[in-house]
Amino acid sequence: MISINRAGVCEACVARVEAQDEGHNMLCSRCGDALGMESARFASAMRITECTMCRLAPPEFARAVAYAEYDAEVREMLHLLKFDGVREVAKHLLGDWLAKAMLKLEEQAAREMIVIPVPLFAARERSRGFNQSKLLAEAAVRRLRKLRRGWKLKLDTNSFARVKDTRALFTMQPHERRKNLRGAFRVTDAQAIRGREVLLIDDIMTTGATARECARVLTRAGAAKVWVATVAKVQPESIRVPRTDTFSESDHSMVARWDAGPELHAEAQASL
Repeated sequence: MISINRAGVCEACVARVEAQDEGHNMLCSRCGDALGMESARFASAMRITECTMCRLAPPEFARAVAYAEYDAEVREMLHLLKFDGVREVAKHLLGDWLAKAMLKLEEQAAREMIVIPVPLFAARERSRGFNQSKLLAEAAVRRLRKLRRGWKLKLDTNSFARVKDTRALFTMQPHERRKNLRGAFRVTDAQAIRGREVLLIDDIMTTGATARECARVLTRAGAAKVWVATVAKVQPESIRVPRTDTFSESDHSMVARWDAGPELHAEAQASL
């Protein structure tokens, strides 16, 4: 018999999702990218903790954390929320995972922070009916208010806006993503941001282009520091350890929908 939890997801699928093991896989201390074997050896020898990209072009966020690697199960759960509108997934499952990711920042971040979900363009949010990042942020903050009463997290969905309806990013190279996102975000209430630490929330981090642009805009508006937390992180294909306890990955289950090739173009366009 299949056991279904309150989120509407079978317990077997939930059990297959593993939190990122930062002790086993060396992650960049800035963006959270897993370092390949050679990169990890180099970093260890040179006593550095950041990936090559973060060293050459440092993002304006202090650190990005995620609960899990973006794999087949996480992909389906995020799609249940984003594309099927199953909000209970955020409330009873993904929000808890996001809260666990946020706890990784507990020793570094300020005791008081503004929590800002990555905004959707207004027309897209109306079409979808919700902003998935906002639902996740609400659930995670609600959870942390019970677990960490001394951690003052203030959810703010009014001070930061998406003012440009950017094209889907899945076919773009990293430099094209950055160009596409320029001018997409704006701080609408600088007074609420100035001098404060900001925790930026999103569902998934792929190349980090969105997080980089949001952090850039927030920092220029006066944010003291920007942190990033997501449910999942897409890791380079080359460093993934193959799994045998999950369903077939031949259907691109390990690829973020917006990072898919031409064969998933039609599906992605219809979903987004």
